[in-house]
Amino acid sequence: MQSFRTELENPIVEKDIIDLEKKIRAFREGTIHDEKFRSLRLARGIYGQRQPGVQMVRIKLPFGKVTFKQLLRIADVSDEFASRNLHLTTRQDIQIHYVSLDRTPELWAELEKDNVTTREACGNTVRNVTASPTAGIDPKELFDVSPYAQGVFEYLLRNPVNQDMPRKFKIAFSASEEDTAFSFAHDLGFIPKVNANGERGFKVMLGGGLGAQPILAFIVDEFLPEDQLVPYIESTLRVFDRYGERTNRNKARFKYIIQKLGIDEVLQLIKLERIANKVKSYKIDTSNVPLPALPEAKTYDNVAVSNPLGYEQWLATNIFEQKQKGFYGVYIKVLTGDIPTDRARKLVALLQTVAADEIRITQNQGLLLKYVRPEAFPTLYNGLAELDMAAPGFDSVADVTTCPGTDTCNLGISNSMTFARVLEDLIYNEYEDLIYNRDIKIKISGCMNSCGQHSMAHIGFHGSSLKAGPKVLPSMQVMLGGGVVGDGVGRAGDRVIKIPAKRATNVLRMLLDDYKTNSIEDEVFHNYYDRQGKDYFYQMLKPLADLTTLTDEDFVDWGHVEDYEKAIGVGECAGVVIDLVATLLFESDEKMEWANESFSGGAWADAIYHSYNVFINSAKALLLDKGINSSTQIGIIREFDTQYVSTGEMELDGSFNDLVLEINKNEPSEEFATAYKAKAAAFLEAVKIKREAVLQS
Repeated sequence: MQSFRTELENPIVEKDIIDLEKKIRAFREGTIHDEKFRSLRLARGIYGQRQPGVQMVRIKLPFGKVTFKQLLRIADVSDEFASRNLHLTTRQDIQIHYVSLDRTPELWAELEKDNVTTREACGNTVRNVTASPTAGIDPKELFDVSPYAQGVFEYLLRNPVNQDMPRKFKIAFSASEEDTAFSFAHDLGFIPKVNANGERGFKVMLGGGLGAQPILAFIVDEFLPEDQLVPYIESTLRVFDRYGERTNRNKARFKYIIQKLGIDEVLQLIKLERIANKVKSYKIDTSNVPLPALPEAKTYDNVAVSNPLGYEQWLATNIFEQKQKGFYGVYIKVLTGDIPTDRARKLVALLQTVAADEIRITQNQGLLLKYVRPEAFPTLYNGLAELDMAAPGFDSVADVTTCPGTDTCNLGISNSMTFARVLEDLIYNEYEDLIYNRDIKIKISGCMNSCGQHSMAHIGFHGSSLKAGPKVLPSMQVMLGGGVVGDGVGRAGDRVIKIPAKRATNVLRMLLDDYKTNSIEDEVFHNYYDRQGKDYFYQMLKPLADLTTLTDEDFVDWGHVEDYEKAIGVGECAGVVIDLVATLLFESDEKMEWANESFSGGAWADAIYHSYNVFINSAKALLLDKGINSSTQIGIIREFDTQYVSTGEMELDGSFNDLVLEINKNEPSEEFATAYKAKAAAFLEAVKIKREAVLQS
């Protein structure tokens, strides 16, 4: 790979990108272990695709906000480095596909020219901080949560506490009690509150998550003062880093720490970490998300709409009045979340005169425009119709959420994208009246991991497989009854039945027909589902699961013509086997350098946390020499005492536990940073001496 020169004004970003290029070179040369390199590139938003030799790059857009200029920049980058398509995700990111690994540093540098990053978009980090797309214009909100989401994003970006956690960590802010950001399904979720004194704060949800085992969050605080938001998040991340599972990925999310230790002990651990926090109080700058440039008021000539019926449906389903009187929010329904780059450019050209310079990506893979004047509606509708982006029924039964599935994802089992298009066609052609129904949500994931949020859908599908004799056929697990209740309370769907994938359209027909026939007047789907009971739906759908009536068509997945073959995409591999112990000690040296750099810059808390990781990495290296691979940082600390300190193999002034955990018993002062960093450096040197003795023996 060839080196390139960046032209960025931010030296921190420039250093980051140059470091990525060096690490890619080292990986190609076989001097970085594959697992370590995978962790590094994922933390830079670079994810291996199902197709060998190419990458998906995830672009991190805090709370889904993107300006016209940024969207054009991303389109240019997709044209230059990827497949000329933008994929909107359920976490308000944009993904581009088929990128060469060697070109990712250059790609990142191009994005940063318009203040767009890929840093910490994937991997074992705090992922994109999401928020209700309506935040700032929502008539039901107590205050705008956008600045708080932005403030948390800025505080955590490159923060040492979340660079190499046990697994990903997700944070969401909902604009109101409607909970449109799904706070209950996140590691940390927040809903704005105002107390009796008129002070701002947040209701706090902790320990939620989807995936193969969806768990709803605990409501742990009815009112957290706004200045305590960031300290609480940091304390929680410190607990996750130390106690989270690092061997079994299926048990590595924060929700499993609560399962293992209990909510009361976890809350106590979070409280104990407060002393080590960089800040004890943190006031978010509520001006950090400025009002976007608004469209100029202008007179529009009488515009004849291109499709009067479609226009009336669009007005009824895709538009709402903002809390700012005289302006409207306009939703754009985006089929499977995909926007070709040429269409994205035409969209920006259309919007520049009719909407504010701020688009929000929505959790159901659409777009929200802001500050549209009603006199611009006909012009906007006609322009969107020309781009095939004026479909009515945003967030309705006809607006199906889906992950990429087997199109590009390594973990995909079934083709969720084509299936989503088929279901939407079915709704528009057979149940057109349901484009007005926002009570029922349909969501699809190509596997059990819930990237398509299937487990919190009223009607959810996730890709799976079934065996029929010697053959395997694609299937769908049907989940029913999930969704939002409100104010931090949610529901996880019940697994009802697994059926061949090609019969899933009949599942939807049977459910919608029965709901129409047997629901009580004005009965919402949740109440209808609860009244009928899970077994009612199992018995209803059971004939579709009968494998004695299979046809040849059942062995072909959606969007394919060949027989189904369950396969997992090929990942990357390193060229040589690396000494893991030496790799860990190399990382300790690197973290020691980071500690020294942070200390020189007066960032005492960062220097302390880097020093903490020197202790952990170095101890883990020696434990591996004895064949001990502890799955948590707290386990490493305890095992090192057992294997080395108690036996006298390593002499310390007291226990390793007491030495390392000085971190959460001291304020992050210059004095403590100096002492703790020196102890970490001395420990690293002692470990190297011990390691050398092992090699010479």
